[in-house]
Amino acid sequence: MLKLRHAIICLLCGHLSETIAFPSILSNINWKAGIELLGSFEQPKTTLPMKRETAPNGSTILWVIQDTYEGSTFFDTFDFYTGPDPTNFVDQQVAINDSLAYVTSDNKVIMRGDNTTQLAYGVNRNSVRITSQAQYNMGLFILDLEMAPWGCGVTAFFQTVGNGAWPYTGEIDIIEGVHDNQHNQVTWHTAPGCNLTQNTNFTGTIVQTNGTDNLQCNALINNNAGCGVMEWSRASYGPLFDEAQGGVFAMNWDENGIAVWSFYRAAIPLDITQGNPNPSNWGEPVAALSTQSCNITNYFANHSIVFDITFCGDWAGNSYATSGCPGTCENRLMDPTNFVNASWIINSLSVYKQASLSISGASSATQTHPIMNLKMTGWIISAVIFIHIVLVSL
Repeated sequence: MLKLRHAIICLLCGHLSETIAFPSILSNINWKAGIELLGSFEQPKTTLPMKRETAPNGSTILWVIQDTYEGSTFFDTFDFYTGPDPTNFVDQQVAINDSLAYVTSDNKVIMRGDNTTQLAYGVNRNSVRITSQAQYNMGLFILDLEMAPWGCGVTAFFQTVGNGAWPYTGEIDIIEGVHDNQHNQVTWHTAPGCNLTQNTNFTGTIVQTNGTDNLQCNALINNNAGCGVMEWSRASYGPLFDEAQGGVFAMNWDENGIAVWSFYRAAIPLDITQGNPNPSNWGEPVAALSTQSCNITNYFANHSIVFDITFCGDWAGNSYATSGCPGTCENRLMDPTNFVNASWIINSLSVYKQASLSISGASSATQTHPIMNLKMTGWIISAVIFIHIVLVSL
């Protein structure tokens, strides 16, 4: 019996040094218990991603959840803006009392402009603008929404904005639309010196002024046009986006640049829905700002997340006459029925941060996934316990 114990221990150590006659004592071992234990550690079936991002040092980049904004706690970590603006932004209490901000019984987050009050000429319409209390320097931001505000006289923003003197810490407009537009616009606003690179791979079209591409993100020129990219899809903003039950917008902000993707509801990548996002699998973004012509770290810092519904502001107000919308923006503002589509309907907003998985000597094609590490650990533990059962049975 002592020899068998010694043999098992030596097997674990990899140096069995003597021959032992086992058959005479095998009948004393509780094999059934050990085998049942091993069987209880069934390996889950897991499909690994096609590929993973890699850092400059060769380690694999994983995105792990940092913050989740959803459901009944959504507004707990946002502040309601009430500063001066052509839109009458209201505080949280007024927004809740007037049903301009609330969460439905099925956990959908609603923010909307007032669409019930008839106004006199020149009176501003109530609306909401919220800013996250948390600030971010890089990250992967994934917004799942069913509706974004649109309509004549309406401007909608889902953006991140730096906390310093604007625009010196940057602004990233992930969703930006006005009036009845059908194409979302991704725009960067910065201090002088940050520019779009024309040969960067993205599917959108660079916004132009007077026939010239707006490559300078400098917000202090061109009437604060910034450097924008228009999505090609007619369903990336406005009525067709809403009819398709919305979708997902994702922004990857890291040391390599800032890239934005959008996906229809029916085409959301599985890695996003499973909470294991992998931008390497998403194809070309709709818009991208490269480090080739913009030092991302220097121009973007300490960003808060902002949702905004503006009525007849700088963009919607100044462009109204050439928008094809009827009358004037001031007249349109009086009738609440003109703003029934000025609403955000949000399922969730998730912010991920980078984590590196470094495996010495492994290529990107053979690196071990964290789930595989967990499986291996389970089998090792079960094997040790099995051996313990064998030893106890002797």
